[in-house]
Amino acid sequence: MRTVEGPTDHVVVVGAGLAGLSATLHLLGAGRSVTVLELADGPGGRAGSADLGGYRIDTGASVLTMPELVDEALAAVGESLADRIQLTRLDPAYRARFADGSSLDVHADADAMADEVRRFAGPREADGYRRLRAWLTELYRLQRDRFIGANLDSPLDLAGPDLARLAAIGGFGRLGPAVGRFLRDERLRRVFTFQSLYAGLAPDRALAAYGVIAYMDTVAGVYFPRGGVGAVAAALADAAASHGASLRYGTGAAWLERSGSRVTAVRTTHGERIPCDAVVLTPDLPVSYRLLGGAPRRPVRPRWAPSAVLLHAGVTQTWPALAHHTVFFGAAWRRTFDEILTRGSLMSDPSLLVTRPTATDPGLAPAGRQLVSVLAPCPNLAVGPIDWRRVGPAYRDELTQVLEARGLTGFADSVEVSRLVTPADWEAAGLAAGTPFSLAHTVRQTGPFRPRNLVRGVDNVVLAGCGTTPGVGVPPVLISGRLAAERVAGAPIRSQSDRFFPHTLAR
Repeated sequence: MRTVEGPTDHVVVVGAGLAGLSATLHLLGAGRSVTVLELADGPGGRAGSADLGGYRIDTGASVLTMPELVDEALAAVGESLADRIQLTRLDPAYRARFADGSSLDVHADADAMADEVRRFAGPREADGYRRLRAWLTELYRLQRDRFIGANLDSPLDLAGPDLARLAAIGGFGRLGPAVGRFLRDERLRRVFTFQSLYAGLAPDRALAAYGVIAYMDTVAGVYFPRGGVGAVAAALADAAASHGASLRYGTGAAWLERSGSRVTAVRTTHGERIPCDAVVLTPDLPVSYRLLGGAPRRPVRPRWAPSAVLLHAGVTQTWPALAHHTVFFGAAWRRTFDEILTRGSLMSDPSLLVTRPTATDPGLAPAGRQLVSVLAPCPNLAVGPIDWRRVGPAYRDELTQVLEARGLTGFADSVEVSRLVTPADWEAAGLAAGTPFSLAHTVRQTGPFRPRNLVRGVDNVVLAGCGTTPGVGVPPVLISGRLAAERVAGAPIRSQSDRFFPHTLAR
């Protein structure tokens, strides 16, 4: 494993999102002094929180899986997840509602889920689910340490028996057909493949290896931290500060001062000069490359993942149809992906993720109120240059109409406060192509072919976050922080997840 050469005593981490905070804690645990610069007024980045008229909303990520990775970061400084965060395991993890009126609760417990599948689609599909679950678990076992959780310097680093085994079980085929080997019911196939959109691809185009995302959701389970997902970032930041990190909110990195091939100081947006031995950059790739003076040459242009519209609403009523997380699937499926990924148009028959965090934590809303957040996938600005200033309000009204038609009667009239976030807002926040999901996980942007966390031509700068390895999502981003710290600290930092994995297999 290549590492940063020379002294690394004082590290400046740019960005206090989950990647930056994970890197900070692992660096502190490795004996480094760390200064964190964050342009916003508090921690979180794409997993932050905000007040909306007395409601506490998660401004980005709303689904938490693999909380052992949070515990791993805290363990680097001798702390634990249980001491910092109150977690609830969601059951069901999701509720899936379909255009034909049917509904399925997704359980992480194998027996409970097999029973639910049997009720929903019969004994043959229940047997297929058990075989699918075993396959997803094997996918994760093979990829966890060698591919997802390791620094890769070359495609040759992947060579070995795990790669051969991954190929043998179909990991390099396509996700949709792979799941179809186990499940015949089209509705069930959607439940175990829609996650590919997080990776920026349609199920029929995504590598089957990305079934690990479905593993995280449907086998390892979905959790919710008291106070919202933003509370995770707050806990990590508090732990970092209590163990000596200097966190500077409202202060960004303006430029990097260099001497030859090394960065010697970071100049802040307030004009301050912070000398350093190494830098970890976690902003979106174009911002990080701009600080470095230019992007490295790549043989193909970057392909960005689709974006999303977020509607946060404080409402005066609730609906029995809503679990904590509810996926409303439209009748269309392939057409939806074609619209988002190719045509650059809005979904004509939307599939929506609706989150009601007050189902688990009523304290996120005023007494007698509910908080509902609606995520609608949409094209990024490179594929669909939509005038969101004009289209946004009309699309908000369309989303409320869709929700009413799917059983949330009276939704529009119950909204007392709301906030709409569109790709234009993501772009204004510095996210390329107006997407919070960064680079799509195409074959050419996966594993060792994804932008590496070591920067060519600069000896002491490391990248972290969803644009680099291992990729998009809360678990990969937390891992990216550890991988960046390993590059700086000069040795692999042992993962703590082994003590969780056997329990996960037993579910």
